[in-house]
Amino acid sequence: MARLVFLLNQSLDGYVDHTAFAPDPVLFRHFIDDVRGLAGSVYGRRMYEVMRYWDDDHSEWDEAQRDYAAAWRSQPKWVVSRSLKSVGPNATLVKDDVEAAIRGLKAQLDGEIEVSGPELAGGLTDLGLVDEYRLYLHPVVLGGGKPFFAGPRPPLRLVASDRIGEDVIRLTYVPA
Repeated sequence: MARLVFLLNQSLDGYVDHTAFAPDPVLFRHFIDDVRGLAGSVYGRRMYEVMRYWDDDHSEWDEAQRDYAAAWRSQPKWVVSRSLKSVGPNATLVKDDVEAAIRGLKAQLDGEIEVSGPELAGGLTDLGLVDEYRLYLHPVVLGGGKPFFAGPRPPLRLVASDRIGEDVIRLTYVPA
């Protein structure tokens, strides 16, 4: 049975914004290895549209970016959206009965399924489907934006903390 893991980079004040800060080379390599080990990923529409960047090759990419793109392209993806009509390569559109679809994935797959997007993760948390939360804290204060948690959460229990690279701390929580 697979475990559903919600992880994103976030500021010290709890906001996620991929345009406000980026991973250093050590953290980026960590994410490449993470993606390679996933059973798949579940995205909300907005996060999927951001991640589609990795579907196309860019001449200015370095080796690490090409490695990430290859890892991302090879993994299965499920995109939860009522507005999209189609999705890209190696992706499946989930329009209806999200709970049944995600429960089915967890039952069919082994390993970790990553969920990206605070609103989607919030809804899946409300359904009791998120097994673990990984907060990658960056030394940045944004003062506003989209919060990591889309609403109140049940109590969480800290199970690990790790320093990754120069400035990032990963906090790992499970439902208490």
